[in-house]
Amino acid sequence: MRTYAGHSSPAESNALYRRNLAKGQTGLSVAFDLPTQTGYDPDDELAVGEVGKVGVPVTHIGDMRALFDGIPLDEMNTSMTINATAMWLLALYQAVAEEHGHDVSKLAGTTQNDIIKEYLSRGTYVFPPAPSMRLITDMVAYTVTTMPKWNPINICSYHLQEAGATPEQEIAYAIGTAIAVLDSVRDSGQVPQEKFGEVVARISFFVNAGVRFVEEMCKMRAFTQLWDELTEERYGVQDPKHRRFRYGVQVNSLGLTEAQPENNVQRIVLEMLAVTLSRDSRARAVQLPAWNEALGLPRPWDQQWSLRLQQVLAYETDLLEYEDLFTGSVVVEKKVAELVEGAKAEMARVEELGGAVAAVESGYMKSAMVGSLAERRRRIESGEDVVVGVNRFETTEPNPLTADLDTAIMTVDPAVEASAQEAVQKWRAERDQAAADAALDALRAAAASEVNLMAATLDCARAGVTTGEWAGVLREVFGEYRAPTGVAAATGGGEADDTLREIRERVRATGEELGGRLRFLVGKPGLDGHSNGAEQIAVRARDAGFEVVYQGIRLTPAQIVSAAVEEDVHVVGLSVLSGSHLQVVPSVLQGLKDAGLDDVPVVVGGIIPDSDARRLREQGVARVFTPKDFGLTEIMGAVVDVIRDANGLQKVPAPA
Repeated sequence: MRTYAGHSSPAESNALYRRNLAKGQTGLSVAFDLPTQTGYDPDDELAVGEVGKVGVPVTHIGDMRALFDGIPLDEMNTSMTINATAMWLLALYQAVAEEHGHDVSKLAGTTQNDIIKEYLSRGTYVFPPAPSMRLITDMVAYTVTTMPKWNPINICSYHLQEAGATPEQEIAYAIGTAIAVLDSVRDSGQVPQEKFGEVVARISFFVNAGVRFVEEMCKMRAFTQLWDELTEERYGVQDPKHRRFRYGVQVNSLGLTEAQPENNVQRIVLEMLAVTLSRDSRARAVQLPAWNEALGLPRPWDQQWSLRLQQVLAYETDLLEYEDLFTGSVVVEKKVAELVEGAKAEMARVEELGGAVAAVESGYMKSAMVGSLAERRRRIESGEDVVVGVNRFETTEPNPLTADLDTAIMTVDPAVEASAQEAVQKWRAERDQAAADAALDALRAAAASEVNLMAATLDCARAGVTTGEWAGVLREVFGEYRAPTGVAAATGGGEADDTLREIRERVRATGEELGGRLRFLVGKPGLDGHSNGAEQIAVRARDAGFEVVYQGIRLTPAQIVSAAVEEDVHVVGLSVLSGSHLQVVPSVLQGLKDAGLDDVPVVVGGIIPDSDARRLREQGVARVFTPKDFGLTEIMGAVVDVIRDANGLQKVPAPA
């Protein structure tokens, strides 16, 4: 039983972990902040506004010591949600365990380390696919022999569902990723064939459970069946224990609603049941979001509530006492067969493209998911799919849980970032610089060769190298990467309805009045890689008749301003979900002003509390959209209004 947690600083997060363990939590699930996940130190330009926001900053071995101070690592099962920099964080973890005198071979836990889904959904990739797969391969080979209780990769379909994947796509792309990893490990020659079953046994999965209860439960049975078939037939694994589908779950966070957020509690419970009721495909670990995650960062009390939901199920009900409840069900067997058939068809398409890596590089998987999410959004907006409190049953009594919204979520003290910046500069000044330089030189040489990179990474950890320095050396050797956005090839989700046709006419007419087609720049400032919203806005804006400029994730304010100047845009839309809006948005506003574009309106979307939205509007933002503004076509209409107002045009254009 875990809650995904970490924020502000290693010391603050350590205190939170101790409290959670005292409440009965049985493992740790560490959330790292975006600079740590993408290989930047707190004082890097791209880290501005992001330090300590969505997780804990870990910049060097001193931070890792503080994070686990007083926690017996040899008794913990520690899950770390880290991908591009997974090798680095595992090295820091091992180095601290060694300092504690622990037997490294006894360390148990998981590094997520699934880079494919980062290119498709969450955006915390750094390097191109080929060297990223090398890092994963080296970690798998290292842990199988040195840390046999550690799961070196957690194939993560969780974010695929949130980015739009259907159940068939979620299964197919996750198993396709596993195939890419296992093939790479096998072909590297680092693991003898007789130990390959142990490699398979250390592969785990991290799955999303949505609110469609029966479908989600059947999805897990289909996953289990396909994994057993694949590992026996493709890799010749004979031991059934090695072929077991081992997975953990976080139930769907992006399905939580800002409107009537109390409804999220029953959503969470139903989603938890979908992965616990079926004993033959039951999750090994479950972590639950908090009811108020659509509003902002949950408080410790909110996390405790989610933990108690699990404990009631485990200790008060009889759910865990019986054999599988669905064996022999005609309905379940039929649904599982449908999912298996659909997943196999999609897996075949990926194989025809050359496998998961090739399907990433070509943009196929990303476009397919953007299209699926567009279709899902269309069904919600049309009312075909009901979301209680959002598009039906919207009347509500006053909610005492959110009566004082500023205290219903946790905020990170802005001083956290300044403190982290000072701390890393002090760390660099006081360490043995010669040792750090030598370790980085050795890493550079190793990266340019074909040797396993784990040894050189461990030496960097012990020498006091920082996260940004380790990743910086690998950036030099491997280069950086910008994944396909999937927007250009994605379909918009069904035929245009009357509302969209009306907006198209308004976009066309307004463009004529201004002397050309309306140009809409969609920007993702900072390190926030959750691009689903930005991509859907870009797709709908394109379908509404805008010329859309969208360059993907991880842009500095200066890069966004430069694009606005070069493309001569009529409006700038910024998408921020990491909580850094009060830092990055004003930087873009100031940059536009400095460039002489202060007459170009800026709109902002994201998880933004009302008080912050007021501040942004006071600073010059024209409109702020949050998850309660679920109608994308209506948002397009509001953007047209913003453009017309900024240009002194009447609100409604004359009929054509």
